[in-house]
Amino acid sequence: MTALVPSVPEIRYLLARLLLRPPISASFIIAWSLWRRQHQADAAIAHYKRRSNPQL
Repeated sequence: MTALVPSVPEIRYLLARLLLRPPISASFIIAWSLWRRQHQADAAIAHYKRRSNPQL
């Protein structure tokens, strides 16, 4: 499964976290972003599967 493309607000958030504040660690922030986008993609797939299979 592929992750969604990062949105403009997420790109802003990443830049702010990496450049403006002292980050926890850059690798942690990037890993969190990848996890978040993958989770969003999985949720979207599950949503569309559920919507296409109505229960009677």
